[in-house]
Amino acid sequence: MAAHRKPRPSSLGRPAVRTAATLALASAAGATLFEGSGHADPAAPGRTPAQVRTEVDRLYQEAEAATERYNGAKEQADAARASFDRLRDEAARRTERLNTARRGLGAVAAAQYRSGGLDPAVQLALTSNPDQYLERAALAEKAGDRQAAAVTAVRRELAGLAQLRAESAGRLTALRGHEAELRRQKATVLGKLAAARALLARLTAEERARYEAAVAARTGADAAGTTATGGTTARADRSSGDRAPVAAPTGRASAAISFARAQLGKPYVWGATGPSGYDCSGLTQAAWRAAGVSLPRTTYTQINAGRRVSRSELAPGDLVFFYSGISHVGLYIGGGQMIHAPRPGAPIRIAPIDEMPFAGATRVA
Repeated sequence: MAAHRKPRPSSLGRPAVRTAATLALASAAGATLFEGSGHADPAAPGRTPAQVRTEVDRLYQEAEAATERYNGAKEQADAARASFDRLRDEAARRTERLNTARRGLGAVAAAQYRSGGLDPAVQLALTSNPDQYLERAALAEKAGDRQAAAVTAVRRELAGLAQLRAESAGRLTALRGHEAELRRQKATVLGKLAAARALLARLTAEERARYEAAVAARTGADAAGTTATGGTTARADRSSGDRAPVAAPTGRASAAISFARAQLGKPYVWGATGPSGYDCSGLTQAAWRAAGVSLPRTTYTQINAGRRVSRSELAPGDLVFFYSGISHVGLYIGGGQMIHAPRPGAPIRIAPIDEMPFAGATRVA
C-alpha cells in the first residue's frame, strides 16, 4: 500500500505565483477594457487626433449613459431603503403593541390562577349572598370581555407582524438587487472613464496639443480655458450664449435659467447633484428645483416630466435631450444654445444644441 502523503499546498497560495496570476488577470482585464466595441487602438502610430477624439468621445458618451443608469439604480435603491426602514419602524411599533397585549392577557391569566382556576359560573354558584352574586356576575362578565379583547389583540398583532415580516423580506431582496445594480453601473462608469484617460495619456505632447485644439474648436471654448484631461480654469464659455439673450416665457423658466447660469464653470461630476458639481441630469434637476418644480433624477425619466415639444417650438427653460438612448440633457436658453454639464474634464458651459444628436425636448412648466 502506498505511503500516506500530506496534501501539497495549492500553488495559488504561494506569493510569487499569486502575484503572477494577479498580474495576468489585470492584463486580461486591461485588454478587455480597450477591446470594447472592437475599434482599433486610436493611440497607435499613424492615428490622428481626430480619431483619438472620436474614440474618447465614444467612451465619455458611454460613461454618461452608464451614469444615468447609475442614477436610476441609486434612486431605486434609495426608495427601497426608505421603504424598508419604514416597514422596520412599523414592525417595531407592532411588536410593542403585541407585547402590551400579551401583558394584558397574562394579567387575566394570573387573576384566574389566584382565584383557583375555577370557571366563573362555578364560583358564582357557590356564592350564598345574592348581592355578592350579582356583583361578582358583573365583574366576571367584564373579566371575560377583557380576556376576549386581549386574545383578539394578540391575534391581530401577530397577524400584522407576520405580514410586515413577509413584506420586509421582499423589500430587502429588492434593495439588495438595486444595490448590486448600483455597484455594477458604478464599475462601468469608472471603467469607461479610466479607458478614456488611458487613451489620452498615450498621446505625444504634439498629438495632445492637436487634440485639445480640436476639442476647443468644436465646443467654441478657448483651449487655455478648458482641457480634455480634467483641468479647467475658473472661466467658463459664457460669451457664446450671452450674445443675444432670449426672454424666458415664464417666471419659473427664468428662475431655472438663472440658477443654471450661476453654475457656469463648475465641474462635471458624475452622479452629482450639486452644489459644487453636477452631472447633466443633476444640473437640470437642481435648476428646476430652484424654480419650485420637482423633476425626476435621470435623463430618461426627465423627458417624460412635461409636455413634449418639437425642436422648432423650443423656448427658454425647455429640457433638450440627446442621443438615441436619451443619455444627455441640457437646459435650453434660446438662440440655439443650452447650458449643460458636458462630461468629465469639461465645466458646465453654454453650448449649441446641434453639437450632439438631438433626441427630443420637454417643456416642464
